[in-house]
Amino acid sequence: MVTTATPISGVLETILYVDDLEAARAFYQVVLGLELYSQKHGVFVFFKCESGMLLLFNPDAALSNESIPAHGAKGPGHVCFAMAEDQHKAWQARLKDHGIRIEQEVTWPNGAKSFYFRDPAGNSLELATPKIWGFQETGAA
Repeated sequence: MVTTATPISGVLETILYVDDLEAARAFYQVVLGLELYSQKHGVFVFFKCESGMLLLFNPDAALSNESIPAHGAKGPGHVCFAMAEDQHKAWQARLKDHGIRIEQEVTWPNGAKSFYFRDPAGNSLELATPKIWGFQETGAA
């Protein structure tokens, strides 16, 4: 018999691996405006992101941590952050103001828009309207 459990309610945390935690902290806090939650020099930087967390780990520290199972990834990761539809141009301007190059812009078949750029560690980041997956914006009717 299989135990019944309620459905998973969302993604609680997302992890990216970065070699330079200080450069990553500055990027995510200053450029993207995320709220710093916690940090441990040489090991991690954690950010609040609405109802989830973005965890940035030094890859060597994540592989050698004894308090949790070792984890890691090779090569650049990818995270897509949600933005309001009316903020598309404002976010592009903000990134440009910080010298961040937008690699590609996409208008998806359902009309959703997104664009891609890189963090200092080379991770692929995307800003997209929630419509990309058929979701409504937070607070939208």
